[in-house]
Amino acid sequence: MERKAARMTLAGVVSALFAAMVVYRLLHAGGLEQTAVFYVGVPAIIAITVVLVAKPRSALGVVMAVITVGLALAGPLLGEGIVCLVFAAPLFYLVGALFGTFADYLSAERPKGPQILAAPLLMLVMLEGTGEATSMPRDEMVSASVAAAGDVAAALAAPPRFAPFTSTVLKLGFPRPLSASGTGLEPGATREIVFNPRRSLGIGAKPEPRSMTLRVKESAPGRVVFEVARDTTLARWLELREAAFTWNGVRLTVALSYRRTFDPSWYFGPIQSYAVTEAAGYLAQTFAGAR
Repeated sequence: MERKAARMTLAGVVSALFAAMVVYRLLHAGGLEQTAVFYVGVPAIIAITVVLVAKPRSALGVVMAVITVGLALAGPLLGEGIVCLVFAAPLFYLVGALFGTFADYLSAERPKGPQILAAPLLMLVMLEGTGEATSMPRDEMVSASVAAAGDVAAALAAPPRFAPFTSTVLKLGFPRPLSASGTGLEPGATREIVFNPRRSLGIGAKPEPRSMTLRVKESAPGRVVFEVARDTTLARWLELREAAFTWNGVRLTVALSYRRTFDPSWYFGPIQSYAVTEAAGYLAQTFAGAR
């Protein structure tokens, strides 16, 4: 019996990973890999497959193990980067834990209460981002303010000198600016910023160059707005639109406008907001002369 149970568990693990791979390919082909269908649906598929094939004593334990193996393989096989895996992992574990716990609850010999409604509710969550009708507001703006210790206008008019990140979140692997070219604050003036190459965990993957082109959209005493004209840096994660610098001789405030491209919003919204706020703080420190 133990050997049969072990074989069933192994079959469940393999089947779950295969099902997750197939779903990933289908969603990627359909342009849905950044929606809740992927980030909620894939761990749900893993949990359901494990329960149906392996029939384990504890669905929760096996589901958590399969998700761990799947995340470990996602980098080498799917070419994902470390940042994507770090931020996606908690959501995968959360959904897997909910489905695994739900499966264990149903298999237990106890009266079934309102908890049985949890699965349909989770399925509804999966629909977010699949269309305009199921999407939450995506346009966001965050800001950070620091004391201005230098000539902000002169700093903005010249190519910046970027310092290493001090933010713990940004150090996790977010794109780091290395150099910039371009001068002037008149409307139409551009900046070309080069970032460190993207290095995915894919087998045999080569570093991918990343850069961003900014153009001065508005310019007035104490205020300059740059718009993003081209971006190969953050486009995989969000759509950065504008960077507004406002100063009064005492403080410099940097406001970043962006469009969230990942769902579900209740999970990725706060994460992106916090990370972009940290980026705004980094830019404010860079141009305020406080470093």
